[in-house]
Amino acid sequence: MKMRRVVVTGMGIACPLGVGTEKVWQRLINGDSGIRRITSFDPGDLPSKVAGEVPVGSRAEGYFDLNEWVPVKEQKKMDRFIQLGMAAATEAMEDSGWVAQTEEERWAAGVMIGSGIGGLQTIYEASILVNEGKARRLSPFFIPSALVNLASGNVSIKFGLKGPNQAAVTACATGVHAIGDAARLIALGDADIMLAGGAEAAVCALGIAGFCSSRALSTGFNDNPAAASRPWDKDRDGFVMGEGAGVLFLEEYEHARRRGAKIYAEIAGYGMSGDAHHITAPADHHEGAFRAMKAALKSGGLEPSDVQYINAHGTATPMGDDLELEAVENLFGEAGRTVAMSSTKSATGHLLGAAGAIEAVFSILAIRDGVAPPTLNLDEPSRASVIDRVAHTAQQRKIDVVLSNSFGFGGTNASILFRKAG
Repeated sequence: MKMRRVVVTGMGIACPLGVGTEKVWQRLINGDSGIRRITSFDPGDLPSKVAGEVPVGSRAEGYFDLNEWVPVKEQKKMDRFIQLGMAAATEAMEDSGWVAQTEEERWAAGVMIGSGIGGLQTIYEASILVNEGKARRLSPFFIPSALVNLASGNVSIKFGLKGPNQAAVTACATGVHAIGDAARLIALGDADIMLAGGAEAAVCALGIAGFCSSRALSTGFNDNPAAASRPWDKDRDGFVMGEGAGVLFLEEYEHARRRGAKIYAEIAGYGMSGDAHHITAPADHHEGAFRAMKAALKSGGLEPSDVQYINAHGTATPMGDDLELEAVENLFGEAGRTVAMSSTKSATGHLLGAAGAIEAVFSILAIRDGVAPPTLNLDEPSRASVIDRVAHTAQQRKIDVVLSNSFGFGGTNASILFRKAG
């Protein structure tokens, strides 16, 4: 069976740098940071008091006003991760310019928006009610507002998309798995169109406390939040939590051409692997990341020398960053001398299940504009490398192929390749 080509014809994003693809992208390449002291709750005596929260304001200004994206009467039925997913999916739909003309077209259009955790704040609040003996006051929407697949479900309902309706849940690899798996549904003929990506809203007391207890979060920059996320830097001390959503409008290539759609990029390859090693720590030499990247290149018929930019997982954890760098060095060899690699989490924080989705948007825009976005706060690398990690300032480069990495707890690894569509 011949696999069909899959292209990206629409994009949407809500993240700590704002809402709206173009405004977020400009802030990213300008070197802006979306990391601030937490405002959505009082972090009190928690060791980490900084996060990347989606900034509030009007859509026209590139910020988030929930009322512009979700009707008031629907808001109480959705946890924040769903609300953010609705915003990103709506922008992606609008950007694509596609409107179903027939019922058959709806049958061939689906959704796959995942989340690493789902409705954590909703679950937290409901558990307090139950613990206080107030179970009868639970909202009838508690369960559907917390379930991971309800981001896909609500998007499907809003736009009348009757094709595959699924959700990936693979911790911090979720966004890439959702996009890669959705692309394969199109390639295999199960759909012509898929809205795919990730949504996450774990910047809440339970989420921050939980990751603090595992000593995963940065705690040394509470007085200087913008400096807290510092991938590969010797002073890094953990990741910064972020929230948001990224959604791509994926489409079969000939379908897009027939309707005259603008094509941002093509899905060029997709690879996955499992560490079978540890629930949180990557395997030695990040062997699982190596295999995921190698599988992505193999599936696309590409060589490391074909890649000009890598959007790294790069969370700013002491162990993970250098192991990912080692895996890239081992795979790319001499080609590592010409590739650029940066971590955009330095500006957004780590959006867990949404990370790979917003980073897919950044990867595609890097191709469109020929710009490698910067790694902020990379003042003194913890170790030397031939690989240019784009410290501090964005770089103009010829970029035709981008590799984007996402790795998650449980030893799950995903890599995806985008290329300029020809």
